Amino acid sequence: MTQISRFTGEIVPIAQVVTGDGDESAAPEGGGGFADYAIVSLHCLRIYLDTSYRMTIDLLKEMPQIIGEIGLSAADLPSPSTLCKAFDRIEMSVCRVLLRQSAQLHDPSKHAAIDATFYERSAASRHYCQRISYRVQKLKVTKLVDTETQAILDVHCSTTREGSDADLAEQIVRRNAGDLRSLAADKGYDKQALRKALRELGIRPLIKHRIFAPYDHAHNARIDKQRYNQRSMTETVNSAVKRSLGFAVRARSWFREFREIALMCVVYNIKRAVKQ
Repeated sequence: MTQISRFTGEIVPIAQVVTGDGDESAAPEGGGGFADYAIVSLHCLRIYLDTSYRMTIDLLKEMPQIIGEIGLSAADLPSPSTLCKAFDRIEMSVCRVLLRQSAQLHDPSKHAAIDATFYERSAASRHYCQRISYRVQKLKVTKLVDTETQAILDVHCSTTREGSDADLAEQIVRRNAGDLRSLAADKGYDKQALRKALRELGIRPLIKHRIFAPYDHAHNARIDKQRYNQRSMTETVNSAVKRSLGFAVRARSWFREFREIALMCVVYNIKRAVKQ
């Protein structure tokens, strides 16, 4: 069995559970549309293959076994434009649940690290950018990563660099409070309010203090160095995602770009689980 076949065998059941329409036919019947789990699976395969919509459909037509696992045949595959428009049906909330389910394939250790990186927008003509008044060149993406399994637990996307990284980290951690015991981060997340919030949630903060007074040295000396040093796993994961799935997003609108980033994290988690 090939890796792409094992990948499809993992993503389809997860998509069926998350979307809740696993009992429906994947292909349109009686004038209906494609099942949501089929659309999610096709888009994850597109990201896995790192190709355009048109090339994805062309490649899948030559893979009857792969599309058969979704419940489709070559004749059932949507046109590239249909697949592109169907991307709007995938809500960000669904992407987050998909991400959570894919992370569970790794049995997370409850010790996590957080860090941010940037993704480029795929090349677009100057005329197109002027016509839609789109000036965002990079997306800021913050990932919460399990330090032992290197699975991505959560992700946050933004088109601006405004706001504190510490405030953003608190927002992400609160969504995952019941699944964490410790959180490691670099000095960019040094904020007393974040440490207080983490302790209230029962999470040990592993964030070094900036040196403003002698007692800050004492605070830093008490940090669990072994777990704190694992914060570099976020950089490892960011590099692995960009090398395997691309450093740019293909979508044009910001909400589609956010969903694409989330699905990239889902694909990364499943690819890693399949390889193991």
